[in-house]
Amino acid sequence: MTSTHSTDVHQTAARAALEVPGVAALQPALADRLAAAASRVRHVVGAAPHPDVTGIRAEHVPESGWRVEVRCVLHDGRRVVDVARQVRERVRTAVSTYLTQHGAPAPVTVQVTVTRTL
Repeated sequence: MTSTHSTDVHQTAARAALEVPGVAALQPALADRLAAAASRVRHVVGAAPHPDVTGIRAEHVPESGWRVEVRCVLHDGRRVVDVARQVRERVRTAVSTYLTQHGAPAPVTVQVTVTRTL
């Protein structure tokens, strides 16, 4: 997988998660925040930039396909389990569709973590 595919999978997953009713935002993990800080330092010294930080981590594992982690903040008043299931299904469908359309079909596993509600 090229880094372009990885970035596109990342963006596809983020769009799909944010379209689910009840999702307020995506929340970066601490590791993502640290990577963003390091990225800014790399940019200053002329190294390659890191993709935009969101609450999505996408990794291609050759033997098992794509693993996508989604960290989201939900609106209060919605059943967390229902919204999390919808996020999982929409992200899996969106990423699978993207991969198939670009000639790289692979299994997609999605893990959703709800970090808080607003």
